[in-house]
Amino acid sequence: GFSGADLANLMNEAAILAARRSKRVVGMDEFAEALDRVMAGPQRKSRLITEPEKQIIAYHEGGHAVVGRILEKCDPVSKVTIISRGMALGYTMNLPTEDRYLQSKSEFEDKIAAMLGGNVAEQLVFGDTTTGASNDIEKATDLARKMVTRFGMSEKLGTVTLGRQDEMIFLGREMSEQKNYSDAVAKQIDEEVRAIIDRGAARAREVLTKHRDRLDALAAKLISEETVEGEAFETLFADLPPKPAAYTDLIARLRSAGVNIPTKEEVEAAAAEAAKGSTPTTGGAAAGQPA
Repeated sequence: GFSGADLANLMNEAAILAARRSKRVVGMDEFAEALDRVMAGPQRKSRLITEPEKQIIAYHEGGHAVVGRILEKCDPVSKVTIISRGMALGYTMNLPTEDRYLQSKSEFEDKIAAMLGGNVAEQLVFGDTTTGASNDIEKATDLARKMVTRFGMSEKLGTVTLGRQDEMIFLGREMSEQKNYSDAVAKQIDEEVRAIIDRGAARAREVLTKHRDRLDALAAKLISEETVEGEAFETLFADLPPKPAAYTDLIARLRSAGVNIPTKEEVEAAAAEAAKGSTPTTGGAAAGQPA
């Protein structure tokens, strides 16, 4: 979930965007763009992508999205895009439907499979892999290692914590992990981490092989439209039980928390009033003012 600071940043970004667009009310378009900025960074319009690279990115992100949609314990897919933002050439946004403070081993396993979905999709479609998966592999490996060494989620090594966190950064030292186990145990840790990663990759391959038609359809849609979200994404899975709409739920939760986000109808009414030279009556956040 978003912290109070995250919400404040989201509201400020949305208000700034509305001001740049000469709008007098912050609408859903601004909130959607602000959410992208907060989650993935600003859009990189200057980055030129070749057509072959565009196809690879489309299948890569499609791999993440299809695996994330099929596996039960993954957070719902809110958006898939091949528009470059921040350091990413594209991204798949998964948003939880509710705040959670505990996560299970099976949730982590599904998440790792989805993280590896992009790399597996590249192998499956092109018979090769690219450097685009480096961050995914790093995150998946880090999570797998935490499962083994911190969360006691390894049947082979048992319910133990391996390695001690040194958090005395206030003394000018960087956060590090002290090794308090033998080389033999270190080897077992590496083997367990690799086993978790291998199982995740195998599950991703199984999903993408079975649902190759959905992967192809999503990649084609991304190449032509660049961004797929909401109902447009769910139409590819119309024959499957639906997952909750994460983005809609997020907006509903923001509203229930007292954040005044105007509806589409309120924004349209405000725009009509502005065109007449009147002051808009909607209660939405004024452009340029943080909520």
